[in-house]
Amino acid sequence: MEHYEVAIVGAGQAGITIGYYLKKEKVPFIILDKNEKAGDSWRKRYDSLILFTPRKYSSLPGLHMNGLPEGLPTKQEMADYLTEYVNYFKLPILNNVTVEKLDKIKGFFYLDTNKGIVGAKKVVIATGAFQKPYVPSFAKTAEESFYQLHSAAYRSPDQLPGHSVLIVGGGNSGAQIAVELSKEKTVTIAVNHPFKFLPLYLFGKSIFDWLKFTGLLYAGINTTKGNWFRKQKDPVFGQELKACIEQGKVDVKPKVIGIEGKTVVFQDNSQQSFDSIIWSTGFVPSYDWITVEGVVSSEGKPIHERGVSPIKGMYFIGLPWQHQRGSALICGVDLDAKFLIHRILEKD
Repeated sequence: MEHYEVAIVGAGQAGITIGYYLKKEKVPFIILDKNEKAGDSWRKRYDSLILFTPRKYSSLPGLHMNGLPEGLPTKQEMADYLTEYVNYFKLPILNNVTVEKLDKIKGFFYLDTNKGIVGAKKVVIATGAFQKPYVPSFAKTAEESFYQLHSAAYRSPDQLPGHSVLIVGGGNSGAQIAVELSKEKTVTIAVNHPFKFLPLYLFGKSIFDWLKFTGLLYAGINTTKGNWFRKQKDPVFGQELKACIEQGKVDVKPKVIGIEGKTVVFQDNSQQSFDSIIWSTGFVPSYDWITVEGVVSSEGKPIHERGVSPIKGMYFIGLPWQHQRGSALICGVDLDAKFLIHRILEKD
C-alpha cells in the first residue's frame, strides 16, 4: 500500500490546481482520477460545446491558455489545456483509478480503489459539481421505445432518432443543445422559470469583465452582493437561443410534470408527443463511497466551511458556491485553492 501526505480525488481543474500548490510546497501527494488522462471529463461532453468564459478566465495558476485572451475556447481546447497543465508541472496522477471507498481509521485515510489501497494523512475531494446526472423518477413511466438521454450523455444530433425532440431544462447546456438541434430538428424546450439572457460581450468587453468590475464574479457567500447573486436564477450566456425562440425555431413549454407512453404532460396541462427527449436537468451530489461519518448532510451535501470539513484532514474543492460565485468555475477555483492550501499545510 502506497502512503502519501495528501491524496486528491479527481483530476479536473480543481484537483490539479491543488496539486499545483502542493508541488510548489514540495508536499508528497497523489491525484487519483477515473479517466484515462486529465481533461477527459471535457472530451466526453457534447461535440459542439464552447465555453462561455473567455480564455483569460479559463486559465489556471502558472500557465496561460494559448489563443486570443478574449476568445471563447472549445471543449477540446479546454481538455488539451488541462492535459498540458498536468504535463507541464509534472503532477503525479494515477489514471483509470476509481475510488470505491474512503474511510478513516486511527487518524489515517484509506482509499480503496480498483487498483488497490492508497493511504494518506490528508485527503482533498475534488470530484466537482457534475457527479451524478439527475433525471426525474417519472421518466421511468415512458414507453420503453421512447428515446431518452441525459445531457451528460449527449454528443451530437446524430444520436437522436426521429425529428421532434424535447429538451427539459433551461441552463446553458440545454440552451446550446437546443440551438444546435434547431438547425435540423423540431425543437421544444421546457423550463420551470422564464429565461434570463446575458450577452457574452457588452460594449466590446466580455460579460465576465463586467461581472468582475461590479464585484459579482467573485462575490463571497457572506457578502451582500454574494447573497443577492446566489438567490438569482442562473442566466443563459449568449443570445442564440433567444433568437431561435423569436424566430420560431424553438418552442418553449412550461415545466414537465409527467410522461405517458411517448406523450409528455406539461404544468399547464397541455400534452405533446416527441420522438426523443434530452434531460438537461443537472446533477446531484454522489458521496456514497465516503464511509466516514459526519462528512455529508442528510441531503447528501458536503458539510464544510470554505471547503474545510469538520473531519480533521479532509477538504473539498470545486463545489458550487464553496465560498464565492466562481468556486465551481475555472476562473474561481484558484481563490479557493489559495485558501485551502494554507489549511492543508497547517501542522497537526
